[in-house]
Amino acid sequence: MNKPLRRIAIFCGILVLALLIRDNWLQYVRADELNSHKYNRRVQIERYAHERGDIIVDGKAITGSVETEDGDFKYKRVWKDGPLWAPVTGYSSQAFDSSQLENLEDGILTGNSDQLFFDRTMSMFTGEKKQGGNVVTTLSGAAQKAAFKGLGEKKGAVVALDPQTGAILALASTPSYDPSVFAGNSLKDSDARQELLKDKDKPMLNRALRETYPPGSTFKVVTAAAALENGLYDDIDAKTESPLPWTLPQTNIPLQNEGNIPCENASLREALRVSCNSVFGKVSDDLGNKKMIEQADKFGFNKEVFTPVRADASIYPEDNKPQNAMAGIGQASNRTTPLQMAMVASAIANDGKLMQPYMVAKRQAPNLDDIYTAEPEELGRALSGENAQKVQQMMETVVEKGTGTRAQIPGVTVGGKTGTAQHGLNNSEKPYAWFISYAKTDNGSPVAVAVVVEDGNANRDDISGGGLAAPIARDVMKAVVDGKQ
Repeated sequence: MNKPLRRIAIFCGILVLALLIRDNWLQYVRADELNSHKYNRRVQIERYAHERGDIIVDGKAITGSVETEDGDFKYKRVWKDGPLWAPVTGYSSQAFDSSQLENLEDGILTGNSDQLFFDRTMSMFTGEKKQGGNVVTTLSGAAQKAAFKGLGEKKGAVVALDPQTGAILALASTPSYDPSVFAGNSLKDSDARQELLKDKDKPMLNRALRETYPPGSTFKVVTAAAALENGLYDDIDAKTESPLPWTLPQTNIPLQNEGNIPCENASLREALRVSCNSVFGKVSDDLGNKKMIEQADKFGFNKEVFTPVRADASIYPEDNKPQNAMAGIGQASNRTTPLQMAMVASAIANDGKLMQPYMVAKRQAPNLDDIYTAEPEELGRALSGENAQKVQQMMETVVEKGTGTRAQIPGVTVGGKTGTAQHGLNNSEKPYAWFISYAKTDNGSPVAVAVVVEDGNANRDDISGGGLAAPIARDVMKAVVDGKQ
């Protein structure tokens, strides 16, 4: 072979080798990446070619699938009561992907999870149509409905937990939205989503998990726990060293109480009953910022929480002395999610043991066989059992004859704490109404609740945790207690 032909042959051989290498690279090395690529139309068509598995509450599906009238995608997601369950499920849209449980449990719901490999393999031999699996939640339908009914037209959120297991029983956020209105892939769906995104009331914001508020006086139970755990006080009925007026450290500004209430040297029980700012501000100052942060951390502050849906971190900040005193009464830079304050109430109700919040109880194969069952997980001990019971006594006094009497349930022991949280520059905005609580029966405490209400339509003087939030918490707790009987 002469030299020119040999060079051409070598060059052609190199091209063929390069082609083989590229082909194998695409087919084997990048196969998974290309199969799951968001612009792979065939993958998307297959994703919606069969009915999606369901999300289950109380043994019943709260979701479904319907056939679409046009386009490449055969099925789309629908909800049986979208606004009620959107804060739990999130959305699943042909055009806009998915969120929350619909996103995190997508593999099970579409049937593509490795946990369903055996079912997919068997269907190849039996010829059965591919199906998605189900996600069984810990939610109580009665508690969720009570939460939404209580919030009504107001902005706000409710979280209810089982203190003994961490199971989420209710997760409500208002105003809400119907995920069904943009579950498809049409111009109408796109317009519906844009309208929701432009809404100034932010209906797609999950206030229970993703909004942080100043907790106001509900945080005083954490400050009380810190006082007991650090030995500052051990008798909840003994007088504290709390002068009136009490001046914020490094300032000449007295820390005001709401009205003419008996706060001078008040005991911890009495100070919580009438909600003394001066007492708990001084407790926070006496303990110092470091010890207050340590106690808040034990309740779950300063880190994200996964339910498995992510909740924003609640923050008890590093700060100077006057700001630390204010943070000890739930103001200043102290910020928390409703989930976090439900965790505080549940740890106290559970004799100091804090459980990991979770909302997925089981995952099921298409044939309804369980392929995963949740096991309760302890996050840590927020305070000793002895001190938790002391805080319980204080919170039960609040409901029996303090600021939280509207949370009373006949025949049930209820502990709670009200809060009216100031916000805005120089307290210029209307305050938030808070209530945290738990119910106790002969079998322990089946439910702990946190409620926050942003009622922009109420008169400023009518906004209080005891007036707006406590009745909502009562109804949610009663729904859970009644369901246990």
